[in-house]
Amino acid sequence: MSHIPKLLVAGLGNLPFPNTRHSLGHLIIDQLAWRTGIRMSPDRDGFSGESIVTLGKTPLSLTLFKSKHLMNISGPSIAAACRKRGLPPSMLVVISDSTDHDPCTLKYRLAGSANGHNGLKSVISALGSQDFHRVRVGVGRHPSMDLAEYVLGKLSSHERQFWSGDGVDLVCDAIEKVAQKVKG
Repeated sequence: MSHIPKLLVAGLGNLPFPNTRHSLGHLIIDQLAWRTGIRMSPDRDGFSGESIVTLGKTPLSLTLFKSKHLMNISGPSIAAACRKRGLPPSMLVVISDSTDHDPCTLKYRLAGSANGHNGLKSVISALGSQDFHRVRVGVGRHPSMDLAEYVLGKLSSHERQFWSGDGVDLVCDAIEKVAQKVKG
């Protein structure tokens, strides 16, 4: 039997503020769980579920996780979820909102700085490493609105529809690419 890659995919968000731009990572984790049939269960630090799934043509052991802690202090719970499963940072994919990217776009990259994102800063600090995968989902900016007010605003119906459909396809493609990298 060939080696099946193991990945932990964590979505950043704030449970008290569902369906906001800042909690888009949580919404995407919920959509991934629904799409893959992974049942999410509560634990001490958040909600998680795992299963062997196939994304595209790539089988992988996939753990989905969303922290119960507010985004800006969610790093320790995400690091603990990795340690619990014996996964190094290179097997972690973090989904976060990005005001630097247009709404309904996705940008993938491995490693790098937090780009001013406090949720990513918390993950980097807790892991002691920047060497994890990021899927940055675009939420854009509003020219006349305070940034904090904007990201804590509700997703538009178009954004919700996109990240529940075609956007999840893009996220699945990005996760499959990561799985192929860590497998190879």
